[in-house]
Amino acid sequence: MSCFKNIYRIGDDFVSLLFPRLCQACGQPLVRNEEIICTNCLLEIPKTDYHMVRDNNLERNFYGRVYIEKAASWSFYRNGSKIQKLIYRLKYGGVEPVGPCLGRLYGHTLKESGFCKDTDLIIPVPLHKSKERRRGFNQSALIAGGLSSVLGIPVNNDILRRVKSSDTQTRKHRYERWENVENIFSTAHEEGIEGKHILLVDDVITTGSTIEACASELLKTEGVRVSVIAIASAVL
Repeated sequence: MSCFKNIYRIGDDFVSLLFPRLCQACGQPLVRNEEIICTNCLLEIPKTDYHMVRDNNLERNFYGRVYIEKAASWSFYRNGSKIQKLIYRLKYGGVEPVGPCLGRLYGHTLKESGFCKDTDLIIPVPLHKSKERRRGFNQSALIAGGLSSVLGIPVNNDILRRVKSSDTQTRKHRYERWENVENIFSTAHEEGIEGKHILLVDDVITTGSTIEACASELLKTEGVRVSVIAIASAVL
């Protein structure tokens, strides 16, 4: 059996030599047992540890806006950072495996901490159908899938819907971002979330306007509680 394993490893190394798998954060070749992101880049990504801290800065960002049970992000979103490059490769480079990979990485962290121990359902922030068709996928749904595979919590992509298209949020100020997402989400099959604790998932949280709009819609259903996570947040 060990002989076959050695042959497989030699073959794998030979293929990697001809067609190197590259780290999506730095572009360097990946070695055996590395997936999507090299070990060096993983170590360099600054972690927030918000999942370990109640009343953290991300939670405070929603105070007076919408009631959130808990909020956490894996990393800080900064210009030129490794996490920005990864998310850019996912959203605009079409490298879909980045999404599930990031979800699994953060999922292991959340599982060890017990952050999601009483969560019933994972819901990703939806894209409008026209935008999802153009992109070919919803990056938040890919992340949610990775989280689900580790946490064992089901994902639902149908309950929360984006009913209106909106302009990109990238260059908008806080109030403009809130106006841009006001009344653009709706819920369907509300009976499926009554009394549930929902984990709302996004790729990046900047001002939190999109999350506020999504959570406000979900909270209209009786007994719903909402917690929030993102791969990165601009809130320090």
